Amino acid sequence: MQGLLRRASALAAASLLGVALALSAAAPARADVRLPSMKDDLFALPKVLETKDDGNFIVVAYDKMRDIHQRDEIPERKVKWQYVSTGVNWSQGHYDYTGGNGRKLRYVGVGAVDKPAKMIVVFLHGQNGTRFLGADDWTFGGNFNRIKNMVVKAGGVYLSPDFTDFNDRGAADVKALMLSYARRSPGAPMILACGSFGGNICWQLMEDPQINAILSGMLLLGSLDDPAFFGNPAMKPGGRRIPLYFGHGSDDNVFDWKAQAAFYETIRKQAPGYPAKFVLFNTGSHGTPIRMTDWRQVINWMLSVGGY
Repeated sequence: MQGLLRRASALAAASLLGVALALSAAAPARADVRLPSMKDDLFALPKVLETKDDGNFIVVAYDKMRDIHQRDEIPERKVKWQYVSTGVNWSQGHYDYTGGNGRKLRYVGVGAVDKPAKMIVVFLHGQNGTRFLGADDWTFGGNFNRIKNMVVKAGGVYLSPDFTDFNDRGAADVKALMLSYARRSPGAPMILACGSFGGNICWQLMEDPQINAILSGMLLLGSLDDPAFFGNPAMKPGGRRIPLYFGHGSDDNVFDWKAQAAFYETIRKQAPGYPAKFVLFNTGSHGTPIRMTDWRQVINWMLSVGGY
């Protein structure tokens, strides 16, 4: 009986993986899937202080006085109006979804969530966050408002979900949401952005064969690494190399940038040519990468090297 149960479980897993692989294989090479221009001058990276690895590792001149106090009307709480375009919120709503083991949860969805999308961008918050964080127009220098606008203009959907925890159950929740959108939009590139400890879920999803098959890129924003990635199929010869972006502040007191940079370097050594970029925000703190990362530059790079 136990053998039959194991065999049935294995067949079910294989069937689900087949669905995910079919969704991935349906993706054509499409040059039109790109984030459009949106207040590019206001959100451009500051001056580059140092560059190496053919420009894949850069240090930029973050300045708290300029990039927070001169940018925000109320420092760290409300950006100045010129950084925000709120018309996109006509297409924003809070929706129910079924997570792992039938758990009932909610997410913020922006765009035509009930129609096929040209791209899907998912943001996972860190500890003490909620779905509201990734959809807040006014905090983090207006950067969430910008990504919402660009994704919708590109014909895509932007998702910011709640989830149960930062371990297996949370990963199962987010997986269920991502697969539901992948089924609705076969072949659409799927980008996963991970803030702080949300990266723990993102790395678990990277190890999941169903998500790995449909993932088009992952951003780690003031986040952590995962040594298990070195055994991922993406790191093996002939594997589908999923683009990675690491954004980190040099004064991050939660996750040390040096550990993350060492992880990036190991990827480059073990898999030469792997599409990975690292941006170090000089003097930046834990939340700086969420405020300062140029979504358009990073995601369009991911789409270009991923064949979309």
